[in-house]
Amino acid sequence: MPDRKLVNAIVSRENLIRILDNLNEGIIAHDLQRRIFFFNAEAERITGFHRDEVLGHDCHEVFGAPFCGQRCSFCDGAPFLRESIAYPLNITTKQGEPRRIEFRATLMRDDLGEVAGVLAAFSDVTVLRELERRSGETNRFANIIGADSQMRALFQQIVDVAQYDFPVHIFGETGTGKELVANAIHNESRRGGAPFVPINCGALPEGLIESELFGHVKGAFSGAIRDKKGRFELADGGTVFLDEVADLPRPLQVKLLRFLQEGRFEKVGGERTVSVNVRLISATNKDLRAEVKKNNFREDLFYRLNVIPIHIPPLRERCTDVPLLAGHFLRQVAERTGQAAPRISDAAMALLMDYHWPGNVRELQNAVQFALVKCDNKTIMPADLPLELRPAQNQGAAPRQERGRKLNRQAVREALAKTAGNKARAARTLGVGRATLYRFLEENPEAQVND
Repeated sequence: MPDRKLVNAIVSRENLIRILDNLNEGIIAHDLQRRIFFFNAEAERITGFHRDEVLGHDCHEVFGAPFCGQRCSFCDGAPFLRESIAYPLNITTKQGEPRRIEFRATLMRDDLGEVAGVLAAFSDVTVLRELERRSGETNRFANIIGADSQMRALFQQIVDVAQYDFPVHIFGETGTGKELVANAIHNESRRGGAPFVPINCGALPEGLIESELFGHVKGAFSGAIRDKKGRFELADGGTVFLDEVADLPRPLQVKLLRFLQEGRFEKVGGERTVSVNVRLISATNKDLRAEVKKNNFREDLFYRLNVIPIHIPPLRERCTDVPLLAGHFLRQVAERTGQAAPRISDAAMALLMDYHWPGNVRELQNAVQFALVKCDNKTIMPADLPLELRPAQNQGAAPRQERGRKLNRQAVREALAKTAGNKARAARTLGVGRATLYRFLEENPEAQVND
């Protein structure tokens, strides 16, 4: 049994505060009316607020908005509470500095087991996260995979723009992951936890797109049997993602421009003005400036949307990410099926890295899935890949004969010895593609240089 004096010392208010003030985590506790009754020293350091500024006050009033952003359970009506919840969170300090924290909230109960308040613990991981990105130690960010320098720059750009509510326009070829980037910006922002509503402007019929975006009232047109909320209204508090925005009809461009200027709109057939608080992110695989010159897109709307432009590089410009992505897709299938994922042979991987990928990441995913179905052992070989990735096999025997003339065992061994076994450099020395060298080595393993 612990000494009773020690127990009394621990439960005394002064000593409890002393203990919590020495933790490396920030601690905030508030009651069911959001009144803060505890705020430790680490919480002061992380947020920049002194405890005298927050104790006894509504946390929303102190921080200017919910400290936990749109994930707050105490915003509208009776709180929706879980026993415990954890998530990453971006906050802004009193001094206006962005901070990335790991946040965990737990219910507090009284002696009768009734919920009495919430205890939140959080740690500052801003510096650690920044070091990981700069050092290249991480090859994944917000479900986006990439270790190429262009992708690391993109990750940093996502973090930077997430702190502000300005419109963002994402440009990238088909299949580069524009929606993933938009979703990452949303989740990294204070709006994370609120709705993220994607809309493909090119997939909606022109006659219905206004109703889909802004909603309609009962009787507005044939088939409008009830009032309907549009995507902008459904996204209130969150983010609307307009994909393929270049396909938006001109009349709708006018209405979207007005919404961006005023934050208000009318439903189809309605007279009442609706106000919503949403952030707008747009995207297209077309050159919007060129569309403006062709008079297909309003110039004033272009400037409203293109406040913060983000470009996603095509896969062919970051071919070193192909092995990372291919491995990720293989692991995804393995997790779904419960079976071990096959490996990709060097020759097959060389073909994947040499291909120009007009469909980008989406096409790579399809190619990996095709190869998984076709391969009948634990290794994916070149013959298991889609036909368009195997150009030599589509051109008859001439390429194989040419390859035979270019490569011989002695030349390959000398090139590998000169480049210390680096196959990519050896291929350049021999004047052939990586896929050619890998295929030759698979057919002639004795040409390998032993370490």
